[in-house]
Amino acid sequence: MSKPLDGILVADFSHVMAGPYASHLLGLMGAEVIKIESVEGDAFRSYGADERLGGMSPAFIAANAGKKSIALDLKDPSDRDIARRIVDRADVLLENFRPGVIERLGFAYAQVCQSNPDIVFCSVSGYGQDGPYRDWPAIDNIVQATSGMMMLSGGDGDPPMRVGFPIVDTLTGQTAAIAILSALFRRANGGGGSFIDVSMLDASLAFMTSALTPFLATGTPMPRSGNTGYSGLPTAAMFTARDGREISLGVVQPKQFAALARHLGREDWLDDPRFATGAAQRENFDAFHDEVAREILRRDAVEWERGMSAEGIPCGMVRRVDEAIDLARPGAMIPVALSPDGHANRVDIPGPGFRLSPDIGSAGGPPPRLDQHRQEILDWLDTPA
Repeated sequence: MSKPLDGILVADFSHVMAGPYASHLLGLMGAEVIKIESVEGDAFRSYGADERLGGMSPAFIAANAGKKSIALDLKDPSDRDIARRIVDRADVLLENFRPGVIERLGFAYAQVCQSNPDIVFCSVSGYGQDGPYRDWPAIDNIVQATSGMMMLSGGDGDPPMRVGFPIVDTLTGQTAAIAILSALFRRANGGGGSFIDVSMLDASLAFMTSALTPFLATGTPMPRSGNTGYSGLPTAAMFTARDGREISLGVVQPKQFAALARHLGREDWLDDPRFATGAAQRENFDAFHDEVAREILRRDAVEWERGMSAEGIPCGMVRRVDEAIDLARPGAMIPVALSPDGHANRVDIPGPGFRLSPDIGSAGGPPPRLDQHRQEILDWLDTPA
């Protein structure tokens, strides 16, 4: 069964998460990804490495399943020549060195285009390839800080709060993958190659459009709202159930509010001038939140979640990640074997986050050992293109 990117070759010079996650998504869609690593290997291999996983880290597995690895010293002329020959055959070059490094190594866009003018070249960096901040080092938690993201969670007066996983790395990887797909589509329509400059900061600001645009439009930053939803309504907030578990409500429309009032046996709210409209609820936020909170204490969280969801009332029980997996649809997780024979140490990793019919299938194979595919790649390079 064909995949959307069958026949596309990615020369992936990237490391850690943002770049490798981009090429991982391309790989899930059928691209062949050659991971060009340093002789020391991608540092992400050892981020929480686990001997049960063949000495690899879970995060490395999640972003590198199905790729091929070759370890090259790009300062060594012979290894640099191998990399050049790979790039000459590639459809996509992906890198996330600090700005200027790829040029010093001899693989800048202008240099690569001399022998491969139709290549799609994607550079990922903290603050872009130009501008006053291009040389600032950046990793996920740094850009969470500099982008303003840390000041969006929590309430007024709370200290800055980091999102609890490397969200900037992941969203930057998705942004890069979308950009690469658009450039490949443009090339397929006769537009030739492209240079893509992905900034972690720019990608984060785009990702935060619902928080940033109100400031751009009004000049006033959005207030921090803690666990209350974007609507600012007390019925789009967090509540504690009888069993101590918490639920989040997302009641933001009049028909949802009416359904909630009926479900809780509080139709009187519909006629109460303090609560009957969204504007009134915001004005009397604390009083109405307290009213709803008292009602939610009457039942366990799972009862509320099932009952309200069945009636079209947005409600979700707060879950840990290990509990949330139980909600995933079949196929949302992809099994990956950690050995080439497919029999040892199988683990699941998240899929691309969407379904495509016909199905795009699995990750294509185990994550590579460092330099595992050297001979295979060298043999391929000696085969006429």
